[in-house]
Amino acid sequence: MGAPVQLGHTDVEANVVLRGITKSFVGVQVLKGVDLSIAHGEIHGLLGQNGSGKSTLIKVLSGTYDPDGGEVLVEGDPQGLPLVDFAAVGFSFVHQDLGLIEEMTVLDNFLLPQTARSGSYYLRWRRDRARVQEVLERHGLHVDTRASVASLEPTDRALLAIVRAVHHIQESDRRGLLVLDEPTVFLPREGVERLFALVRSVASKGTSVLFVSHDIDEVRELTSHVTVLRDGAIAGTAVTAEVSDEELVTMIVGQQLARHQGQLRAHDGRGDVVLGARSVRTSLLDGIDIEVREGEVLGVTGLNGSGFEHVPYALFGALSDAEGTVRAGGVDHDLSSFDPRAALSAGMAFVPGDRKREGAVGDLTLADNITMQAIDRHRPWMLRRDALRRDGVRLIEEYDVRPARPDAMYGSLSGGNQQKALMAKWLTTEPDVLLLHEPTQGVDVGAREQIFAALDAARERRTAVVCASSDCEQLARICDRVVVVARGRIAAELSGDAIEKDHLVEQVYNTATITEPQHQHEGTPA
Repeated sequence: MGAPVQLGHTDVEANVVLRGITKSFVGVQVLKGVDLSIAHGEIHGLLGQNGSGKSTLIKVLSGTYDPDGGEVLVEGDPQGLPLVDFAAVGFSFVHQDLGLIEEMTVLDNFLLPQTARSGSYYLRWRRDRARVQEVLERHGLHVDTRASVASLEPTDRALLAIVRAVHHIQESDRRGLLVLDEPTVFLPREGVERLFALVRSVASKGTSVLFVSHDIDEVRELTSHVTVLRDGAIAGTAVTAEVSDEELVTMIVGQQLARHQGQLRAHDGRGDVVLGARSVRTSLLDGIDIEVREGEVLGVTGLNGSGFEHVPYALFGALSDAEGTVRAGGVDHDLSSFDPRAALSAGMAFVPGDRKREGAVGDLTLADNITMQAIDRHRPWMLRRDALRRDGVRLIEEYDVRPARPDAMYGSLSGGNQQKALMAKWLTTEPDVLLLHEPTQGVDVGAREQIFAALDAARERRTAVVCASSDCEQLARICDRVVVVARGRIAAELSGDAIEKDHLVEQVYNTATITEPQHQHEGTPA
């Protein structure tokens, strides 16, 4: 399998050209002469591990960082760096946090960049509301401009940020560049499809798009060309349709990655049941029963809104409306009075899907977060901070969290390193049951493999794992059994050879209207 062909556009063909972008921090070179060109109307993917330089490059383009060298050409015109007047060059950015103020209305958020540029707070509300409403609806976003952003669904928030960015490009006299930095991380599949449709529509009018992602499948689906950054330098650029996943992974990590294959040892179906749930009900669940044995990995999946995403939260006592019974730690617990404190006492651990808001404290250090569940071991009478710090350093090294600085603020870490820190935090407690929600969401390919390896080590210690995820490839690689939830009930159960990515996807959609569970085990025809 040959190396990807290095491709690019000539300066005449390209809309946006980056030449020799360099950037160093305290003597460490983070960007090493980055060259990249994007044609008019092209959607160009940018891949790379956490720490590869993607975020630094975007921050140079957005004016957050001053580069040490290099230039940007827009339609052949050299531009000084850092860029100051983004409207003049038609550049617009949508970052992972979307840049929206949740307490403000849709209208206020949409007009915020315009207000900031003009320095004027005088608005003609009726005219502006009608104008913004028309712009939103023209791009297929049907929301009330008077509604608060906090009241919008996640997909509508992402679309609002993108429509706002696109509108400001269209107001310039350039066809411009739209930079999307991980915009799909917290979106359901239906939301991703709506977002991609909007991005394709924008590109069809001549705007260039730089799509930054960790997800190879999404890059393959959306882009025409893909560039990989590794250690601050371009590792390769290729036609997306002509490069294999294996070649991309090799470019990303710099070597042939030993991929965790899952099913390294099929669960034998024996051993004690360490987690049992009966008649679990929430606002989305309509009475589900599950059992998980020691050392077994159970996957839970379904369409967004089917209720599958409620399962780990309900079992951990994190949903106030949960009803039913959960058996953990050898004791039956009534879910209506079960809470996370009781779950911890019963030997359970939980890594939620929103790691920043629900899984950690962003304003505390990496060491504080990674040792949070180990504090009781270090204070028989008083807290032994030196021992706690040593424990933190050990966990940081063991789980390869980068940068390996205990005093780094947790919120400053990349998504993959945040997730590795959370896995370390919980797995160090050696739980009987580990509950997960979208454990590799927004995580680069290298960190993903490390997380899979950590899960495999946990099951070797006989930890039972429940993983709720919409990522069917992930489930196929790590699970002994998978249950598919539809309309709040278990509609199918798969095991053995029946757990295969495409078949799981098919089951998720085919069972959307099924209420009686369908069982497919090894050797069962699909």
